[in-house]
Amino acid sequence: MSKLIKVEGYKQLLNPMQTEQGIKLIKDFFQSNLSTALRLRRVTAPLFVLRGLGINDDLNGVERPVSFPIKDMGDQVAEVVHSLAKWKRLMLGEYGIKPGYGLYTDMNAIRGDEELDNLHSLYVDQWDWERTVTAANRNVEYLKNTVRAIYCAIRRTEYLVQETYPQIEPFLPEEIHFIHSEELLQMYPNLTPKEREDAICKKYGAVFIMGIGGKLSDGKEHDLRAPDYDDWTTPNSDGFLGLNGDIMIWYPILNRAFELSSMGIRVDKEALLRQLEMTGKTDRKQLYFHKKLLADELPLSIGGGIGQSRLCMVLLHKAHIGEIQASIWPEDMRQECANAGMPLI
Repeated sequence: MSKLIKVEGYKQLLNPMQTEQGIKLIKDFFQSNLSTALRLRRVTAPLFVLRGLGINDDLNGVERPVSFPIKDMGDQVAEVVHSLAKWKRLMLGEYGIKPGYGLYTDMNAIRGDEELDNLHSLYVDQWDWERTVTAANRNVEYLKNTVRAIYCAIRRTEYLVQETYPQIEPFLPEEIHFIHSEELLQMYPNLTPKEREDAICKKYGAVFIMGIGGKLSDGKEHDLRAPDYDDWTTPNSDGFLGLNGDIMIWYPILNRAFELSSMGIRVDKEALLRQLEMTGKTDRKQLYFHKKLLADELPLSIGGGIGQSRLCMVLLHKAHIGEIQASIWPEDMRQECANAGMPLI
């Protein structure tokens, strides 16, 4: 309960029915814009995958997936997905999607180890997307141009929300600022990574923090990343390591930095081997997904996830993600939220 942020004087700008309509408006409009901007086709995604194939995303490597035995398959164990980072890349190859085009899907997940607060829920919904690239596209400028396209789609959606609900004032800046996590460390050497995010987001309003996963000059990671999807060890044109990052904004409702998307250029064969070695995960080379990548049977790609409930929360100016989605919350949190003017669905 100590992590719950209660906003003094907070009042919902939309009633429950308007909120539901606003959620649909945002989801329909944004995914159409995202699809057009990145040339993505929609595909159907799994809710669970078989354990032991290396397909599930292990996030920071410590979260336990929700799992269950399958009676009709000899009690083989299925895992509810954490995200579809690796599954999407398999689908790019299976569908034969050419460079410059890609796919997106509605990803639904259950993360039972999540620490519940204003931004984190047991239920995760995001647009997971993946796009085929060439070797020549594996550079920081291609990454930045993709980020700009996504951010423009977010701002267009914000404008539509304002047109529909004039009481909601837009706040996102016109441009998104780019900075590497090492530059951020040098700028704020006495702050923690989360405090650095707050500082840079408050300064610029919208920021893409690059190079997340590898150790910085202080011997610590800005944040953890799994070794087998994002490329966080290949040098980029700015002289730093890492071709991935997070889209973050300054959210004035909660007065803090707010992550909307994690994304990046994916590992090629060399980066995968390097990152598995660095993290002591070389045993994964024997898994289905990793074998296909090491055998050059998967396309090069860029991809990421964009939080659906999080985007709706920001654009509808809500103080708690539970005002957007139906999930399970501790009863004392529900009561505190209700008392603070942010009743949870």
